[in-house]
Amino acid sequence: MRVITGTARGRKLKEPQGYSIRPTTDMVKESIFSIVQFDIEGRRVLDLFAGTGQLGIEALSRGAASCVFTDYSRDSVKLVRENIDHCKLDGGEVRQTDSITYLENCGSFDLIFIDPPYDTPLCDKALQKIFEFDILTEGGIIICETQRETVLSGAVEPYFMHKEYRYGKVKLTVYKKERQAAD
Repeated sequence: MRVITGTARGRKLKEPQGYSIRPTTDMVKESIFSIVQFDIEGRRVLDLFAGTGQLGIEALSRGAASCVFTDYSRDSVKLVRENIDHCKLDGGEVRQTDSITYLENCGSFDLIFIDPPYDTPLCDKALQKIFEFDILTEGGIIICETQRETVLSGAVEPYFMHKEYRYGKVKLTVYKKERQAAD
């Protein structure tokens, strides 16, 4: 695992040892950042189920103003902090918390990455909380990484499912929030 581009380009990230994290592959990560390449700089990012922190770290490296990393695992939180320090990035806030509960009082974000453990309903639960508490800014983007066959429930206005991408066994689902029309 490495940072693809930006201020921390080429830095290798520490990987988990002895516990189960499924890091996003470099190919899928490159695809994610091709999708959001013009929607990162100066934005507030949320990396739910952060694992190693690689998605949020990539966003910070590419100019995001800030990123909140959440994970329930103490080992993951430690790993994320080590990776942020290793990349010499500012703007990262790491929280050891239940990611779903965090969504109830977290403020708003411009870009949200949801990459929970596969074979769980956590992606759908996170989406429903985001819709319920309306934490995505107008024009914001949510990217969900799931197994290819995972079916996510529908969006609630002003949110909408923009597009799905498939990469082998992985599916990326992109949601957006419509900008409000001027009166």
